[in-house]
Amino acid sequence: MYVPASLSAAEEREWVEKMVARLTKRSETRRLNAGRSLEASAHRLNERHFGGRLRWESIRYVTNQASLMGSCTPEDRTIRISHRVARLPDWVRDYVVMHELAHLEEASHSPRFWELTERYRLTERARGYLMALENPPTLG
Repeated sequence: MYVPASLSAAEEREWVEKMVARLTKRSETRRLNAGRSLEASAHRLNERHFGGRLRWESIRYVTNQASLMGSCTPEDRTIRISHRVARLPDWVRDYVVMHELAHLEEASHSPRFWELTERYRLTERARGYLMALENPPTLG
């Protein structure tokens, strides 16, 4: 890549740092999604807690969720999980996946939604773990 000749040395360094960070994030996301661990977790949780009835178009790690751990768009049946979740214990990751799967059946955080989510036996513990993080992000 080239940078404009008019950039100062400091501006050039800043631009290079931004591009390296962007490429690193992209590479990390590709690596995480190549493992298919989210897909496997979603299928396992779907079978165990929803009788296998849920269907989704995609479930993948993303790097553009600064304040969310996960999000679901029921209309197009897509689930996005923050790449930061990959660093958490598996049982916490499974809770985040379970939370987003429940949104496929109940879009809002209604009592019915929480009833679905609480089928996962470690829900309360995982929510406590997430709350204890230094800068706790929220679930969508």
